[in-house]
Amino acid sequence: MRIAHPKLKRLTTAIFAAAGCNANEADRIGHYLTEANLVGHDSHGVIRISYYIEWLRAGKVLANQKIKIVFENDAIAVVDGQYGFGQSIGEQATSLGIEKVSRHGVAVVALRNVGHLGRIGDWPMMAARAGKLSLHFVNTSGAGILVAPFGGINRRLSANPVAAGVPMKNGSPIILDMSCCTIAEGKLKVAFNKGVNVPDGCIIDSKGQPTNDPKVFYGNPPGAILGIASHKGYALGVITEVLAGALTGGGASNPDNANRLANGMLSVYMDHKFFEEDPAFAAEVERFVEWVKSSEKAQPGGEILMPGEIEEQTKTQRLRDGIELDDNTWKAISDTCNSLGIAVEDV
Repeated sequence: MRIAHPKLKRLTTAIFAAAGCNANEADRIGHYLTEANLVGHDSHGVIRISYYIEWLRAGKVLANQKIKIVFENDAIAVVDGQYGFGQSIGEQATSLGIEKVSRHGVAVVALRNVGHLGRIGDWPMMAARAGKLSLHFVNTSGAGILVAPFGGINRRLSANPVAAGVPMKNGSPIILDMSCCTIAEGKLKVAFNKGVNVPDGCIIDSKGQPTNDPKVFYGNPPGAILGIASHKGYALGVITEVLAGALTGGGASNPDNANRLANGMLSVYMDHKFFEEDPAFAAEVERFVEWVKSSEKAQPGGEILMPGEIEEQTKTQRLRDGIELDDNTWKAISDTCNSLGIAVEDV
């Protein structure tokens, strides 16, 4: 089915309000989940609703939490998310980073013990819209162990997203949003729900053999996701585990914590005004982007995009045409509504 963004956001917000989130938190979750669908990251969108509600009911994520400052000085903050919803806690932690970097030029926020942070690109986007550069490393301490190490076949690392943002004076920010593995686990959920295969080279079965079937990944025994670019993605994943897990205090991937999904995120913020005067920085980034895009195109009529531009194009199209949801995802949302006493047609 296809549904207009305002309706889907209204429904998502209503679900979390009915589940016990206050009005602001329900709105933030509704905003970020449907924003993920808008920009084409369906793996981090409303497909997550039923899982989030299950975790809330089981006490694995907690409603209406605020970040707790564990340590703080002018440029550093270590904060505990107290297992709150990532869409709320992530925004709070990013706001703190923006506040600090505005005063001191550089800031580092180490966030631990937070529920699923959703689409990590939201956080550098938030910083870039405030005029700040940022770099974010994310891991999952236990329940999100998904990725086989280079040379191995068993799950040992999380997906380990890395994201970064650069503000642009004219136009949308440059946004990097990638994982250290070949495919996000949420994309496997989408493929599983749709009953379709995933591309070659993404996943292996429990014996280390290549497969395209997401059902095999979720089998018993389970398969694993492969790292990007062979040993290079594996190495980047290891560093991300250390920065987002060990350094934040949330812990690197550990099977002893497998009963609960908790993210850690190390974020570094920079205010370019402390490094280079504003006109010079903005002009140099704009010159560089124009030069990159001036390359001869590989295909006639093709285009060269900056990181984040494909998401902006997808957002424009989906705001116009609506968001497509597969039958299984819609059924899961409808079942969740029924369990909360929400009449979908009324919302």
